[in-house]
Amino acid sequence: MNFSELNKDNFILFAIKYYNNPKTTTQDEFEEDLNRFKYVKRWLRKYHESGEVRTHLLLNHILIIFNCWQDAAIPMFFYRLESEYWSYLKSFFIYLGRIPDYPRTVLHDIREDDYILKELRGL
Repeated sequence: MNFSELNKDNFILFAIKYYNNPKTTTQDEFEEDLNRFKYVKRWLRKYHESGEVRTHLLLNHILIIFNCWQDAAIPMFFYRLESEYWSYLKSFFIYLGRIPDYPRTVLHDIREDDYILKELRGL
């Protein structure tokens, strides 16, 4: 299977291939972890619409996703979330030190959200 670009046909296979949660024993638990992408999207949409950000809650979901998928979580986030939320997401990645210097990618060209970074640095 070619994973050079995630799409609806290969996303689940990609998620299964890179999933690493030794405590998971059922498909339901895998799907529960996968649903965290929806929760992140929901809270970023709320921030986009209202300006209210729940940094602790978002950070918790993002950390769990990274714990389950490691670096494979990054392309999964960008596939599952609309581009209007990418700058918010990048701010969390910067805070967590998850943006590698090399190789340079599109991720480096996305502007981070200063308000979210300020909130995160105040934790």
